[in-house]
Order: sequence, then structure tokens, then C-alpha cells
Amino acid sequence: MLKFIDPLAATSETVHLTKISRRGFLGTTGAFALAAYAFPASSFDTYPTGATGMANGIVEDPLIFVSIDADGIVTLVAHRSEMGTGSRTSIPMVMADEMEADWSRVKIVQAPGDEPKYGNQDTDGSRSMRHHIQMARKIGGSVRTMLARAAAQEWGVEPDQVTVEMHEVKGPGGQTAGFGDLAEAAMSQPVPPHEEIAYKTEDQFRYIGKGEVQITDLHDITTGKATYGADVTLDGMKFAVIARSPVVGGKAISFDATEALNIPGVESVQELPYGGLGQKFAPLGGIAVIATNTFAAIKGRDALEIEWESGEHGSYNSDSYMQELIATSEKPGTSARTQGDVDGALASADKVFARTYTQAHMAHIPMEPPAALANYTDEGLEIWAPVQSPYTTRTDTAKALGLDPEKVRVNVTLLGGGFGRKSKADFVTEAALLSKAVGAPVRVQWTREDDVQHSFYHTTSAERIEVALDADNKVTGWLHRSVAPSILSTFAPDEGNVLPLEQGMGLNDLPFDIANIRCESGKALAHTRIGWFRAVSNIPHAWAIGSFVGELAAELGKNQREMWLELIGEPRQLDPAAAGLPDNFWNYGEPMTEFPIETGRLAKVLNVAADGIGYGKELPEGEGIGLAVHRSFVSYVAAAARVKIVDGRITVPEMHMAIDCGFCANPERVESQMQGAAVMGMTVALHSGITYRDGAVVESNFYDYDVVRSDNYPSVTTHIMPHPFSVHATGVGEPGVPPVPPAVANALFEATGERKRDLPIGTTV
Repeated sequence: MLKFIDPLAATSETVHLTKISRRGFLGTTGAFALAAYAFPASSFDTYPTGATGMANGIVEDPLIFVSIDADGIVTLVAHRSEMGTGSRTSIPMVMADEMEADWSRVKIVQAPGDEPKYGNQDTDGSRSMRHHIQMARKIGGSVRTMLARAAAQEWGVEPDQVTVEMHEVKGPGGQTAGFGDLAEAAMSQPVPPHEEIAYKTEDQFRYIGKGEVQITDLHDITTGKATYGADVTLDGMKFAVIARSPVVGGKAISFDATEALNIPGVESVQELPYGGLGQKFAPLGGIAVIATNTFAAIKGRDALEIEWESGEHGSYNSDSYMQELIATSEKPGTSARTQGDVDGALASADKVFARTYTQAHMAHIPMEPPAALANYTDEGLEIWAPVQSPYTTRTDTAKALGLDPEKVRVNVTLLGGGFGRKSKADFVTEAALLSKAVGAPVRVQWTREDDVQHSFYHTTSAERIEVALDADNKVTGWLHRSVAPSILSTFAPDEGNVLPLEQGMGLNDLPFDIANIRCESGKALAHTRIGWFRAVSNIPHAWAIGSFVGELAAELGKNQREMWLELIGEPRQLDPAAAGLPDNFWNYGEPMTEFPIETGRLAKVLNVAADGIGYGKELPEGEGIGLAVHRSFVSYVAAAARVKIVDGRITVPEMHMAIDCGFCANPERVESQMQGAAVMGMTVALHSGITYRDGAVVESNFYDYDVVRSDNYPSVTTHIMPHPFSVHATGVGEPGVPPVPPAVANALFEATGERKRDLPIGTTV
């Protein structure tokens, strides 16, 4: 278990930013703000991230991220959104450590959506720490150096005679000064050249890598004081819910609002412009009911009489569409990777073993459904919303209203879960359009039914794997065909082709030691909005590969660990050219030279998870252990799940998660993310499945679109592979999910002999 500190020791009060100048942000007389510049990496223990420089959204500005008040309170700006991942804590924690700030005297301020000012603000792709840990160290190191120089001038000594430790500056003659005492003098110091900053060595880290700093907002979250999207109120605000077409792209032929307007509290009914596929994150449109409270708005919506026109997607049915995907997976597709001669290996094989795996669409269903408050006035537009991409929210909404983005301000609240759903700000644009229409602040509230039936969904897929086996039952050829509608359909006219980034998520980056490998993608047209979902295309690819390895092991009379290790092979780095990877191979935006595919790390986490759960031990009847391992977001994660059948019900009482995320800056959050990934992965495996009938989603709420509940919550043990700071920090938020569903399915087979190949697999046997 990780050690925890008293959450009350950290300052967690909300700080409301106002429209002030960059210097005005400093607030009080005597406060100062500092940061570092881009310096050569040779001066301290560092590494390139593949994302340095403004071109990749890194901003290091002395007036942006740090300020110190005269009373010594250090204010740090968090430019990433908080949804449980810890971004709002971990990046400021690195700044605080390097500047020797006392965490109990640190206050966190959430940045509004402004990428030119704060740098890339998209909290997605499991990249917040791997892209910003260096920036945070530079900022903190500059602050510490400037404090020391200010003190040295005041005391008439050399700067190297001054030390900074735990919010205090000390001189050689016993002099001491607090951070606040030196604020004004430090502000006048020039930002030091990089080579003049004495960065901490790893053994000097106070918070980084220790796991003792809890998530900043923990106290407010657990006591109900935290502010989420639906918690913000303004005087005179209105409340809105929207009736949307059951079918994506559908429009209202006619509607009658008479009965709705008779509902007490309902003030008006507004028709919104319609959207569909290929329009990025634009709203679907529909009929909005504006009222004095949410309940009245919902009752008014229920009273609307609407005749909908379904449009081109009205015939979309999950069962028939899946049969189309399966049929496509059995035919040659577009090559995503070609290594060796797969056709020759299959033709000369002693035996060919093949299986097909499928996955339904999935909805994100965060505990907090989408909600946004917008206030449109003659001066501009102000927004309060739980969004993962604040600046995209700003620019998309500005475009929808014909505004200059400079006249739009996006205030980011805490997110009650996101998982990729809240990177799409259609719900924010709805609120902005309605606020402009009615001339008052408007909160748009999505109900759970809205969230389930009108979302951006995780793609559905069919995955076909065929292998060639020689006389010794060695795999000599591997063919994987993946067929799934693409996220590209959300942004452009759909031609049915996937993006290289989707192929790079567990398909063509297969790390197996097999001479002949071909990976292909088949065409599939989208009939609903496809959006990022936690781990994205890694889920169907890992589901197929992990399940297939389990099946192959059973077919060949081997145990799962043995089969995995045989396929992974000896420790090595994948050579992109020799492996037949395409020139546009997507490595999560990182250079292969710095973030290679390393099979030794993959095998290591597999063995650690297997050993942790006691793989191979005798189990009672009706129990089994399943293994799966996957590389995603340049991290390596293994899941070992124990399934127990109780009165015909599938339960998972125990799971071990092993993660190699390079240098682990915040073990407390890594453990939390692996626990969450285990449960979300179980939900994906057992419950998640969106069904379409005549173009509309069948499911509507938790009674028919369920999640893992407390009566099937596993004991999750997290194993974090230790690395020094010199090993790249890699992704954490998403890579825990993909190996869990195949691990559960493999465990179910061990427990019952029943093989499930379609996600979700259900809850009973």
C-alpha cells in the first residue's frame, strides 16, 4: 500500500480567475511569477520527450505558472483538466519539488482555456506527465535559483553560499528568509541561464516519485465541496434540456410545443441547428426546452410532440452490421504492416489456426453526465464546463457563434469522469447557442439517457487472426485483419478507412517474435459518431490478440504464460524497418529512437503480474486465472485476473496489474489509475455494449447499460516497475484498460472451459 498524507495539509480552496493582464495575475504587491526557458539537455539528468517546443504545445513563460505572495503562499497554475488522473496535482507537484516549496503552502489555480498562453491543454493521450515533467522541473529550478540570488544580494554573499530548503532560504551566517520575504527582490532577478541552475539529483526529490502527495482536490471531493460542471450557478440563469433525434443526423420534420409551454417553469422552446457525421464536435441539434429549473425542463421535453426524419442512418442495426464487419475481415484488406511472407507461411503450414473476435460500440458513461453553463453578453461569452480540451472548446464554440476566440473564456471545473467523452464540447456549444438565443445564462444538462443514447461512441470492430503452425507447433506466420469504423468519420466525409494512429494502437505494433507478420485494415463506414474512448483502438486489438493467445495456448496444450513468453521472444527492441512497419507508423506521437518497442519490458510485467497472483497454483472448481499483456501509450501493462463462478455469475475477486511506465513521478496516482483501469476493463468485458436498432440506441440507463458495482469489485494489487529518472516517463491513464478484458476471458475459460469471443461477454455462464 502507498503511504498517504493528511489531505487537510494541502491547500485546496477554489481560486476564481478574472479578466486580468498577465502581470495582474500576480495579484498582490510583492508577488512574483517565474519559469524557465528551453535549455540544452546536457546540463542535468533529463531526456527528450518528442514533444518539446512550442510546435508541440509546450509553453515556458515567467508570468504564467508560478507566483508567490508576500505571505509566502505559492500559487501554481494547472493547465490540464482534472478527472481523477491527477494532472492537476502531479505537474504542480514537480514544480513544487524542484523549487523546494512546502506542499502545505501551495495553492493550485486552474487555467482557463488558452493554449497560446498555457500550451497544449488537451488532457488526453496519457501524455500530461511525459510531455510536461521537464517543463515543470525547469520552472521550479528557475524559481529556486532566483530566490537564492535575491537572498545572496540582500546578505552580501555569493549565491552558491545560499541554500533553499522547504520554503526557506538560508545564508552562511545563519540568516534565514521565507519565500514571501524575498518575493519582491526575487521578482527583479533575471531568469538564469539553464547551465546556472543546479537541478536536484534524484536522491534529493522530496515529492517526485514518493507517492506521498495525494490528489489536490481529494478533501473537497470526499466532503462534497468540489465544484463540477453542474455546480456552477449565476444569477438569473436558465436551465435547458434538449430533445435530439434518435438517429444521428436526423431532423425534426415538425414539432408542437403547446403542452410543453404549459408546464410550470417552462419559459421557451428553441430549435437548434442540426448536425451529424463529419462535423467534428458540432451538436446534433434538436428542440431545446428552457425553464427555471432542470426538472421543469425535463417535464417540458417529455411533453413535446415531435416528428423526426431519420435520414441516411435510420437502417443501422448492430446485428447485421456486425455480420458485414466479420465478412470483411475474412477478405484481404489494406496492409498496415508486412514482414516476411505470410501467404507462403500459411500455404506451407502444418496447421492453420484461426479465430474471429468482435466488440460492440461502447459509451463512456462518466458518473457526471455532460453539463455546461454559458453566459453570452454584448462583451463576449463566458463558459463553465467540465472539459478535457478547454482551448478546443473555446475555438469550436467561438466558431459556432461567429465570435473572435479572444471574446470567449472557458473556465474549467472538475470532471466527474471523462474517458474521452469530455474532449468533445458539443454540449458546451449547445449552452452557448441557447444563452445567445434567450439573452440569459443557460445551463444545458444532459440526463443519463441523453448520455447513453446521443454520445460519441467507442468504435465497434471485428478482428480476424490466423496463424501458421509448423510440425513443432511453432507459430511461423501471423495474419491479423481489423475492421472498424474510424474516428476520421467524425472529422471528414467517411470513406471507411482508418487512420495510421488507429493502426498503431496494438495492431501493426505487434511485438511478437514471428518471422512472417501481416496486419491489414478493412473498410467500414460509420453510422454513428465515433469518438475517443479510454485507450481507443487498443481495446479491440488487445481483446483479439490477448484472447487468441489464450486460445492458442489451450489448443497447443501450453499454459498461458508459456505461450505469451514464446510469442514475445527474447528481450530486444523492435526494428521498424525489419518489422515491416510503414513509414507513417504512429508511436503515440513519440520518436521510436527514444520510445522503442521493448519486448523485455513486456515480458517483465507479464511475469510480475503472473507471479503476484500466483499463476499456476491449484484452484477450486469454478475458478481460473487469466493473463494478458499489452503495450500502449508507450507503457507496458499486464493484467492477471482470477475469475470465480458464483451461482452461475462471473465474479472477479482478485486482479494484479503490473505497469512499466518508465520513471514513476506519482506512484499514488499510478496505483489509483490501475485500480480504475481494472474496474473499467471489467465493465468493458462484462457489461458494455451499445445496440442499434433502426438507427437508434436501444440502451438508456444503468438498468440496461450496467457497470461493475461494489458486489463485484476486485481486490486490485498494483506492481510498478522501478526506474530511475533517466528512463522516460510514459502513459498511465489509459494503458491499464486494454489487457483486462482478455485476461478476464482467459480466466473464464480456465474456470469453465467456455470461450467468449464477443465483447461484452456477459455476466453469467
